[in-house]
Amino acid sequence: MTVLGLANPQIAAVLWLLLGILFAVAEGVSVQLIAVWFALGAAGAAITAMFGAPFLVQFIVFIVLSVATLAATRPLLKSKLLVHKVKTNADRVIDAIGVVQETIDNDLAKGRVSVGGLGWTARSSDGSVIEQGSKVKVTAIEGVKVIVERYVQPSADAEQ
Repeated sequence: MTVLGLANPQIAAVLWLLLGILFAVAEGVSVQLIAVWFALGAAGAAITAMFGAPFLVQFIVFIVLSVATLAATRPLLKSKLLVHKVKTNADRVIDAIGVVQETIDNDLAKGRVSVGGLGWTARSSDGSVIEQGSKVKVTAIEGVKVIVERYVQPSADAEQ
């Protein structure tokens, strides 16, 4: 096959190596564990090209090596390189206990709570009115509002 000089083993090997370099650069830019296996497949195809294998064999080596290394290593690498989500300041108030500063009434669209020293607009999760001074537990955040429910402190009798 003379497409792009692929009949010449040296030219084919150089083209496969260039393709491998492009895949490696793409992997370096994306850091998503997507292209590294194709870079390895291209290196394998370049080796077969240097030995004078036909283009079809080179392409098959490229595909097989890429898929095999992908299947063998990606799940392991993804689990080892898993980035754990760090809670942001807003996420930290979920499950926190706060105090109602202004009576919470969803029908009147009013209510404020203090959680961790910060004031938040609040709504009750079940639609009930929660009086000022009550303790509440934050169950969710919706935009700039916290969704709360009445906090019932566990009694000492319940632990026995």
